[in-house]
Amino acid sequence: MGELDSTNLRGKKAIVTGATKGVGRSIAKTLIAHGCHVHLCARNADQVASTVQALATSQTNVGGQACDVGNQAEVESFFHGAVEALEGLDILVNNAGIGIFAKVQEMSPPQWRTVMSTNLDSLFYCCHNALPIMKAGGGGFIINIGSLAGKHAVPTGAAYCASKFALVGFSEALMQEVRHDDIRVAYIMPGSIDTGFGGPPQSSNTSWKLSSQDVADVVIDTLSRSPKCLTSRIEMRPSRPPQK
Repeated sequence: MGELDSTNLRGKKAIVTGATKGVGRSIAKTLIAHGCHVHLCARNADQVASTVQALATSQTNVGGQACDVGNQAEVESFFHGAVEALEGLDILVNNAGIGIFAKVQEMSPPQWRTVMSTNLDSLFYCCHNALPIMKAGGGGFIINIGSLAGKHAVPTGAAYCASKFALVGFSEALMQEVRHDDIRVAYIMPGSIDTGFGGPPQSSNTSWKLSSQDVADVVIDTLSRSPKCLTSRIEMRPSRPPQK
């Protein structure tokens, strides 16, 4: 894989999940702007097609495929197509996620399963498919997008928080498993982001929340570290939230 820095991302091959809107779209767009070849996925095929069309450039290979990342067979199919199109894999950004908020007594088992499969099972499926490809290619970088909800639990967030707490443990264990294979693993824990996840998005000039571009910039910064340095856990917060 070789050394990564912000001026040396050109030609690197990346997969971004949940990339048709919000944080995932910003990450994919920013990787492409730095010269990466990107294959992306989300559940909705029409949104994948329109995103690929919007982000495509003449200098980079941009493609995509509809995929439910909580479904093992769909993930395997997606990775097969993506790696064939990219001719390898250097970077995986696990961004896909969903939030269903309800009290435990009121949450249905299917709702619980949807959150856990999308937010947690997907990490295993995607990393399980990416690791042998990265090892064969001499290394790689995996970035998992978590949340400060993986550190601070909130009422009605049992499913979401459980999935994000688990992302922390998964990421830290995997980081130690593959570091000597020249595969670096990091996770980013943003606080409130103005993507509409917790309510209608506001103008970037008036919102106190982080923007999706803020997270994308941290992804690039993380990829740009010297190979000897791994910022494995990054917490992000709005600088000036409303005073209580």
